[in-house]
Amino acid sequence: MAGWVTTTVLWQAQPEGERVNRLLDLVEYVALGIELLAVAVIAVTMAAAFAAYFWNRLGGRRGSHYESFRARLGSGLLLGLEILVAADVIRTVAFEPTLQSVAVLGLLVVIRTFLSWALVVEIEERWPWQARKPE
Repeated sequence: MAGWVTTTVLWQAQPEGERVNRLLDLVEYVALGIELLAVAVIAVTMAAAFAAYFWNRLGGRRGSHYESFRARLGSGLLLGLEILVAADVIRTVAFEPTLQSVAVLGLLVVIRTFLSWALVVEIEERWPWQARKPE
């Protein structure tokens, strides 16, 4: 408890501009951490997809190895893209809430949403309005 009180007192003793700069630095680190998480998610799912593909392929297991590989890889890419959108939103809202930066964020979200949609179509091999194939 004493550490929290000391931190609060030190925080309040700083000038306003310095506190704002520290908060912006913290937000930048959070956004960077989220981007690194997205890269890690994509890299790990790629490695897992390749490992599973070769394990099944070399192990002589029957089945559709390629479709399973595509589904795993696509799912990882989708999750990574969604995490990257979250990082962009945090960075844009915290740093430059101007009309231009919001427009750039909107464009990035539209592009990533299109990529996500294209990945879903590729993974499921059907348009979203089509009925699912029976298993």
